[in-house]
Amino acid sequence: MMRRYRAGDREACLAIFDGNVPDFFAASERVEFAAHLESAESFLVLENGGVVLACGGVSALPSGWAVLDWGMVARAAQRQGLGRQLMLARLALARGMPGLRGIRLETSQKTCGFYEGFGFRVQAVVRDGFGPGLDRVDMALTF
Repeated sequence: MMRRYRAGDREACLAIFDGNVPDFFAASERVEFAAHLESAESFLVLENGGVVLACGGVSALPSGWAVLDWGMVARAAQRQGLGRQLMLARLALARGMPGLRGIRLETSQKTCGFYEGFGFRVQAVVRDGFGPGLDRVDMALTF
């Protein structure tokens, strides 16, 4: 079941983050993610049987672009289509935000192919941009 994030989901989302370090996130990013959870407005969780298995959000910027925020799936639940479900829900949220030109995101070289499947295109690559061995790939999808 997809639903809006609630404060009670904080520890489950942090555990998902921790389970994806160091392959998909640098440990140093945890503080930033935890702070984001405190103020997240359009942040979703995907749960099954009361267990949060994935989370991620979208934020509108004054520039007319939206940004995908912190999308992740629990390590044990990966490769089961949950990331796709979460992505479709986030795209629907963004498309419902008035006046947007498109969506931008920062991801790693390990997941940029996933986003290309939804029409995102690489704009720039910063080697080791998130940490050693974890490049930052800037991507965009225009509406």
